[in-house]
Amino acid sequence: MRIALARFDSLVGDVPGNSRRMLDRAVELSSAGAQCVVFPELAMVGYPPRDLLQREGFVASCERAVVALAASLQSGGAGDVAVLVGTVMHVGGPGSSLMNVVAVLRGGRVEATYAKRLLPDYDVFDEPRHFAAGRSPVVISCGTQRVGIVICEDLWRAEDAVAAGHSYSIDPVAESVAAGATVIVCPSASPCAAGKHARHTAILRSSAQRSGVPLCSLNASGADDDLVFDGDARIVFPDGTAISASRWGRDALVHDFNAPPSAAERSPALDTPGAEHAERWHSVITGIAGYFRKTGHSHAVLGLSGGIDSALVAALACAAIGADRVTGVLMPSKFSSDGSRADAWDLARRLGMRALEIPIEPAHDALANHLLPHLAKVGAVLDGLVDENLQSRLRGIQLMAFSNATGALVLATGNKSEYAVGYSTLYGDMCGALAPIGDILKTDVWALARWANDHYPELALASGVDWHCSQPPIPEASITKIPSAELRPDQADQDSLPPYEVLDAIVRGWVEEERSIDSIALAHQLDRALVERWTRAIDMAQYKRAQAPVIIRLSARAFGPGRRMPIVMRDIR
Repeated sequence: MRIALARFDSLVGDVPGNSRRMLDRAVELSSAGAQCVVFPELAMVGYPPRDLLQREGFVASCERAVVALAASLQSGGAGDVAVLVGTVMHVGGPGSSLMNVVAVLRGGRVEATYAKRLLPDYDVFDEPRHFAAGRSPVVISCGTQRVGIVICEDLWRAEDAVAAGHSYSIDPVAESVAAGATVIVCPSASPCAAGKHARHTAILRSSAQRSGVPLCSLNASGADDDLVFDGDARIVFPDGTAISASRWGRDALVHDFNAPPSAAERSPALDTPGAEHAERWHSVITGIAGYFRKTGHSHAVLGLSGGIDSALVAALACAAIGADRVTGVLMPSKFSSDGSRADAWDLARRLGMRALEIPIEPAHDALANHLLPHLAKVGAVLDGLVDENLQSRLRGIQLMAFSNATGALVLATGNKSEYAVGYSTLYGDMCGALAPIGDILKTDVWALARWANDHYPELALASGVDWHCSQPPIPEASITKIPSAELRPDQADQDSLPPYEVLDAIVRGWVEEERSIDSIALAHQLDRALVERWTRAIDMAQYKRAQAPVIIRLSARAFGPGRRMPIVMRDIR
């Protein structure tokens, strides 16, 4: 059997477009000799379709598209090829339960369907809301092989998740082998998260060794909303060797099981220095590029402060969509330093992006003078935090005006540490369609910026767009300066926050690890009162995060759909 694992980036809901592109790809791979072509989980509808599945007529259109695709493959010359397509179906006909399935298309018809058996309902997943679980294995013949089909969680069994708290009593891989499978094929739509790829590597090797058959794993590609998919394609053999396509790539992984796997080599290790930063870089630029392409937008705008956060977001945006499509807006106030302005202009020059300067001071003076007498009527004053937030919101107004006038989407520049404790301004620096670094802690922002500077020749190659980085993209001063919002004289972040190393330890423990106050304090030798104060701040800032832009998910516990915390609550501490 000659198999092709076809990397594929679906557009959620675009059933005609997804079907047409799968047809073209399957015919192409069939012409190149493939006998079995595999597409990712739910490739027909995109992942996750969420409540789009409840819209009248949507599922029926998917079912018709699958039947039509089978006929088109036959007329297109690929009728003898087994094409495995992830889709949704009422397997028992109209009125039966909806299932997440792989449909086997061959001979102009739907030859077989396999329904996903393990349905995750933790983190970003909510599959039992929509799907019923399958009950039995499906094994098909292809060439000299017997191919067992499983889908995503059927293979990972929550072992790839951090603290999922789930276990399953059945093992679909083992049951497929018991049913006669000599090869296992697993299409997935598994969103990226820190460390998950390494866990997948370990699971694949262990499962292949335990089952005694090769495992073919194919992940979805691209990005949908907050989720990013790496297009990972691998075939792992029982002896631990593996054939793998380059991560984040577009080419299909093709292998002939009739030939000895002489080209097989062990999967590359992921614990090499800087691997976690490379993964973050790839994930964020994939997330930005996918969001812009799939929403039909081509240009981005963001505020440039001269600081590290906006500098990193600008570099990521240029890598994702091209520097000629990114505009940075400097918006100095009377508190902005000459050094910050110089650093922002230096960044724009290094990246090759357009920049312009729109000071906020005239608008600030006018609005402050307008508000003062009205606030005085109620005994309020315009100073301190009120005035600082007014400046931030004026910057948000200017960016949104630029967006409305030009069609460019606003990128928010807040990081996870700021979003965690509410050190961010609603309708100010939280304005935007997308928050590229909203799941990166401040200490990791610095680390990623340094990694980008150390690896700048590789950045253009990683992005896949026409962007060339001929020097370190981030000005050194933006990395080394004391972080400041520059909204009052001589302001520094640490006037309001603990040192970021301390704050990030608390955020990581409370948000990503769900540890107790005492556990965090003990692990990092911190004063319990300090930990209690800032964990309380994290909980109280939930109302802000509920109004935040879409945050690209990189960690096991990102702010967004995967962390469903109440806005109004009282935690027993």
